[in-house]
Amino acid sequence: MKKGEITVAIVSCLIAEQFPQWAELEIRPVELDGWDNTTFRLGDAMSVRLPSHKRYVPQIDKEHRWLPVLAPQLPLPIPRPIAVGAPGCGFPARWSIYEWLDGEPATTIDVTELDLLADDIASFLVALQRAGTADGPPPGAHSANRGGPVAVWDEQTRTLIDLIGEQVDAEGATTVWDAALATPWSGPDVWVHGDVTGSNLLMRDGRLCGVIDFGCAAVGDPACDLTITWTMFEGESRDRFVRALALDDGTWARARGWALWKALLDVPAQANDPGRTGARFGWRWDSLGVIEQVIADHHSAQ
Repeated sequence: MKKGEITVAIVSCLIAEQFPQWAELEIRPVELDGWDNTTFRLGDAMSVRLPSHKRYVPQIDKEHRWLPVLAPQLPLPIPRPIAVGAPGCGFPARWSIYEWLDGEPATTIDVTELDLLADDIASFLVALQRAGTADGPPPGAHSANRGGPVAVWDEQTRTLIDLIGEQVDAEGATTVWDAALATPWSGPDVWVHGDVTGSNLLMRDGRLCGVIDFGCAAVGDPACDLTITWTMFEGESRDRFVRALALDDGTWARARGWALWKALLDVPAQANDPGRTGARFGWRWDSLGVIEQVIADHHSAQ
């Protein structure tokens, strides 16, 4: 089933058949939906998430297994799994229900206190990286390889640089990428969220108040969680974020590689939707601007 075919009517049918105790609650689409899942509000206290492709279905068991383990080790609320649903009503896969977390995504409000946000995200990531990893899921298809080696995207990244080389500093981008590949992670492995971007960061009164969507979580290299360094922060806020995490130079080199790869992927889509990086991801720059930020930061770090 395609993402656009997942409707309120299907969710209403699923709830009525499988969780009739909640059948009278209002179901409505969320204001800012994700890509891996289609999300709906279920009353005021719950959300329903339905995977938009079969490759995202394994994330359901992972979140239901590990989010309750991680929650007490973290300084901010994260989603609490409530129930797992079965295929039905024309929907072909398992799906899940979570407790609703209040807050506005950092993509839908104007974040002005970047220094505070840098401190808040860094504190959350430090706690996440200190959480117990015993039996945690290694990187793989379930995490879109987040937490694994950035080298997985080597061929794709070099192809993208070649394809859009006239729009970017191709030599600078290649230098950043080569540096990312030159310093493989040597552990110890830590928990990674996998998609630390504005749409997954909940804000209240100018402060971070929750983190959602752990579908790409895994135990591995923390570099993938650092792309926000160049997509949202600049100047002092970027410096504060880097200092608070206190990671080695190799990790930051790989993080630049992850940010470069993400931005390169988005360049073609940006041509048809110039505002998508801000509205969808909470980036302060468009994808070409992020590439410029990453290249400039690499040069300043040398």
